[in-house]
Amino acid sequence: MTCTVAVLGLGAMGLPMASRLATRLTVHGFDIAEPRLRLAEAAGVRTFASAREAAEDADALLLAVRNGEQLNDVLFGADGVASVLKPGAVVILTSTVGTEAIPETVARLAEFGVGLVDAPLSGGPKRAGEGDLLIVVGAEPQALEAARPVLELLASTLTVVGDKPGDGQALKTVNQLLCGVHIAAAAEALALADALGLDQARTLAALEAGAAGSFMLSNRGPRILEAYSEDGAEVLSRLDIFVKDMGIVGKATRAAGLAAPVAAAAEQLFLLGQTQGLAAADDSAVIKVVAPAKRTV
Repeated sequence: MTCTVAVLGLGAMGLPMASRLATRLTVHGFDIAEPRLRLAEAAGVRTFASAREAAEDADALLLAVRNGEQLNDVLFGADGVASVLKPGAVVILTSTVGTEAIPETVARLAEFGVGLVDAPLSGGPKRAGEGDLLIVVGAEPQALEAARPVLELLASTLTVVGDKPGDGQALKTVNQLLCGVHIAAAAEALALADALGLDQARTLAALEAGAAGSFMLSNRGPRILEAYSEDGAEVLSRLDIFVKDMGIVGKATRAAGLAAPVAAAAEQLFLLGQTQGLAAADDSAVIKVVAPAKRTV
């Protein structure tokens, strides 16, 4: 298969995605952190000294950015890469940035003959490296077909939700409402177990086996139990990511005129965690907002 894909940002998600893609495709990579470049090279990724060099002549550009502002800067800023992409290339946006940033991005990319594939994903670093992600896509058919070699290597579940960019962001917003609420609920439940004198690990195992079980409980539960350790849980998903994502959920629900009190309550817990210095901690640390200290007796 002849396809060159540039991956900009070789962080927690970017590196395993680039590594997975390099098993079948030609992959160019860039990151500002030298150690990440070395890891990428070891995985078969050809690395470059700048984002523009990595993106030049690529058939697809895979982006994992933090928000709409960063998306705009990477593509159209002073060192933006949009101008070096060849006509017919596609930008695959894997981030959750909300729907607001999408129309202008589509219009500006079209000036260069480049399409946008709105493809936010879910699953975490381990599943990214195994090609086991959920990816929801909004894209025009021609752009989607150009991106398929990339998407099908990364996804075990690839769901096309609409034929225009923005549709993927809309569904991912719904997804993040549930994820944020589930993490907050799991933290509250395990804090209650501790307050009632129950062994948290046994409680978690019991809950997973019953009707209260969920993916987020099983995924975050063990990390929630590590939140009070000296170093906390390994950071696989920063708490401030859910501050951003639940903010996107809040904007969407207000724009739709929809009351979402449960989502709003979860957002407040993540915001409190951020103000308490937990922004860079794993999102499982939200239990420390509910229960600042673990029982010792």
